[in-house]
Amino acid sequence: MSQLDLATDAEVSTRHLSFLENGRSQPSRQMILVLASAMEVPLRERNTLLQAGGFAPIYRETQVNAPEMAQVQRAMDFLLKQAEPYGAAVIDRQWNVLRYNRPMGVFMSLFLGHAAPQTFNIMEATFDPDGFRPYIVNFEMLASIFIDRLHRQAITDADPRTDALLERVLAYPGVPEDWRTLNLERPPQLLIPLEMEKEGIRLSMFTTLTILGTAEDITTSELAIEHYFPADDATDQLVRSLVG
Repeated sequence: MSQLDLATDAEVSTRHLSFLENGRSQPSRQMILVLASAMEVPLRERNTLLQAGGFAPIYRETQVNAPEMAQVQRAMDFLLKQAEPYGAAVIDRQWNVLRYNRPMGVFMSLFLGHAAPQTFNIMEATFDPDGFRPYIVNFEMLASIFIDRLHRQAITDADPRTDALLERVLAYPGVPEDWRTLNLERPPQLLIPLEMEKEGIRLSMFTTLTILGTAEDITTSELAIEHYFPADDATDQLVRSLVG
């Protein structure tokens, strides 16, 4: 963002923003929060900014299975149920699948040949030759989109866990060397296509992410629901017949 754009979005003067940028003025706690909000900085990094400014962090991080998260868990279960007969899964910031609905379990079991694990990393399962990779028809397209997304996330997160996940994914066999750098010429994808096929059963889908935009807890703000929607009528009919 330009200084003018940031000043406009944050509703502060460009003169004051300039003073903050060159160190002639020190930001208040409220100013740090205002600027972080204007730049859509994730809550985890807002705490880091506050600490860098000499203030205590204000956003808490609650374990996802803690009693305080009971209402959030109920909300997630409700959204997963409402997604049926289509597949949906709750994922965290590092793409760990924390829970999924019944259709998602049916689809995963179909391609894996056994019951799907309760928790796993969807990024790694996509690249793993013993996971979903052999059945993804458009693997190269899908994988390149995922890699770009992880690169961008690693830049914005400044989280060693994201860096480690990116390195694990890049280490899988068959990943091109040029995928180790972010392709800045390709804009982020709004919808991600997914084509899967096994023993004559073919599913054509696209995925979307739903986040809790009003969260004030780091854990909650980093949870999302990934939905798997049919991309054509044939897949829609097949999905409904498989789910029953």
